[in-house]
Amino acid sequence: MKAIRIERTGGPEVLEYVEVPTPQPGPGEVQVKAEWIGVGMPDVLVRTGKYYWMPPLPAVIGIEMTGRVTAVGAGVDTLKVNDPVFVSARELPVRGNCYAEYACAPATAVYRLPDGADMEAAACLSNYQVAWHLLNSATKGYRYESVLVWAAAGGVGSAAVQLAKLAGKQVIGLAGSPTKREFALRQGADHCIDYRKDDIGLRVKELTDGRGVDLILDPVGGAGFGRNFQWLARLGLVVNYGMLQGPPDPSYAAAMYERFGDSLGLRFFSMHVFDEAPEKRRAAMYELLPLLAQGRIRPAIHARMRLKDARRAHELFDSGATLGKLLLQP
Repeated sequence: MKAIRIERTGGPEVLEYVEVPTPQPGPGEVQVKAEWIGVGMPDVLVRTGKYYWMPPLPAVIGIEMTGRVTAVGAGVDTLKVNDPVFVSARELPVRGNCYAEYACAPATAVYRLPDGADMEAAACLSNYQVAWHLLNSATKGYRYESVLVWAAAGGVGSAAVQLAKLAGKQVIGLAGSPTKREFALRQGADHCIDYRKDDIGLRVKELTDGRGVDLILDPVGGAGFGRNFQWLARLGLVVNYGMLQGPPDPSYAAAMYERFGDSLGLRFFSMHVFDEAPEKRRAAMYELLPLLAQGRIRPAIHARMRLKDARRAHELFDSGATLGKLLLQP
């Protein structure tokens, strides 16, 4: 079969379109023929060698795909040939193996798609899984009415906008261009602030009647991370789930202390918190799959490319110009 493999880490040029043996299902496993493959930040982190949980090299990368079961191993009675499924490498020991024409996985780690679910849209579900846990698990019982979403035009950001709006929250997006602002509004944001041009603090106060927002979702980190705490309502919470501009500068502690009396909160969140509790990770998918089948969530797809063009897809992803999700097709 054809697959995208890396033998070293680096830029998109390290992605190699190669021929590798087609995996065969062992006992308890199924073989899945890919129809759509998602491209996301975990793939980029593996490609660049920045992922804390790197697979051993050489490795076929990729954390998500949809397809149909083409073979079942001994003892499998929950899935059958031709069943539509979603494969997430988050359920596997190694985060990878999905940039390929075929993949094998334990039947217990594969999600059967409900009747009526769109295979293409389902290939975007990893972003929604993260977004669901940001809004539900990372908040750990915190009751909030408003949320500020950084990178609201990105894959996880746009998913968070949709899910937060579906939950009845006031949703304010942050984006860096008129095109991205318009996109975030189409995903359901009540408002979207241009963080390059607008005074974010002033706009947040205007949009919340001076209270500030209850929850901020930040994948950016970096030197400016502390400013988030200027925009929070009392008892507000910031959830950091990425480091697009590097680790949050330690000065955020001083920014929190300046508002000591407002009892602000911070959580650093990673999906790996569920590595030892997969049933909690999977809980999001059991809620998302019906929403997808019912059309209540609608993943935005920026572009569809062939698997052999994975380098070009990563170049586009790295450019920051994508709106929503990039997909590959074998």
